[in-house]
Amino acid sequence: MSSGLQTYNTTTTLQPVAQVPRWQQAIRKNLPGYLFAAPWLIGFFVFTLGPFIASLFLSLQQWDMLTPMKYVGLRNFERMLQDNLFWHSLRVTLLYTVFAVPLQLAMALLLAVLVNGQGAVKLFFRAVFFLPSVTAGVAVAVLWRWLFNPEFGLINFLLDQINITGPPWLSSPYWALPAVIVMSLWGVGSTMLIYLASLQAIPDYLYEAAEIDGANVLDKFRFVTLPMMSSTIFFTLVIGIIGSFQIFTQIYILTNGGPENATLFYVLYLYQKAFRGFEMGLASAMAWVLFLIVLALTMIQLKLAGRWVYYEAEEA
Repeated sequence: MSSGLQTYNTTTTLQPVAQVPRWQQAIRKNLPGYLFAAPWLIGFFVFTLGPFIASLFLSLQQWDMLTPMKYVGLRNFERMLQDNLFWHSLRVTLLYTVFAVPLQLAMALLLAVLVNGQGAVKLFFRAVFFLPSVTAGVAVAVLWRWLFNPEFGLINFLLDQINITGPPWLSSPYWALPAVIVMSLWGVGSTMLIYLASLQAIPDYLYEAAEIDGANVLDKFRFVTLPMMSSTIFFTLVIGIIGSFQIFTQIYILTNGGPENATLFYVLYLYQKAFRGFEMGLASAMAWVLFLIVLALTMIQLKLAGRWVYYEAEEA
């Protein structure tokens, strides 16, 4: 007997969903970011990483840019170590670093303390001290060349007003390097602003606590200001040392390494080997030695930083 009811088959077959690989998902998700970063990435690979690797290859070659390259292995490094001017240029650069960098940091810190606070006068002097640091390197070198002129330069004129005979400066092998060190103080305005920001970030309650303990102005500067600014000082110290090993433009305009190679800085000598002597292999070897020296000095500073650099987060 039929019940009059009909039975329908409602079972459906589900098609499996294709799994998209995770790397494709990541590319789709991050593609807009890669596109926005593409100009910088292209510039980095073409103008930074590419020449970096190419210089390592060239350091093992003998090449004058006119004839085919010739593989010479480590001979360029051997020639460099036997070159007296190489050691002389390294010594000149080290002397400049030892004297110029501490003077720059000390001057920047002094100026930052002087202009710290509120008031139209301090705001005015902040701008005055900072403006020289935005001047182009060539213009600065030309300006200081006139200032150091032994006959009608402003510096010797001012010394003459207090009955001091000014030295010949840039034409003297004894005074040329000190003159360059003095000129390096011209651009301390940018470092001053960094120190100023660090000063204004120090909490007032630390100074108030120091006053309660009977600290005077010097005590507060020594036991509060300097420790709280130590991380900033460390940063500017590392950047300052790296920059001092790369000085070139001002020296090229001022003295071109003279007189008597008294201002033959490392990068200037590297430039002379590369674009005057057409010894690209030797110049590339010098560039890699410079990289290793700067890397070693930076690692030493990072190692020693734990002894004197204070980070507030360490107390958390």
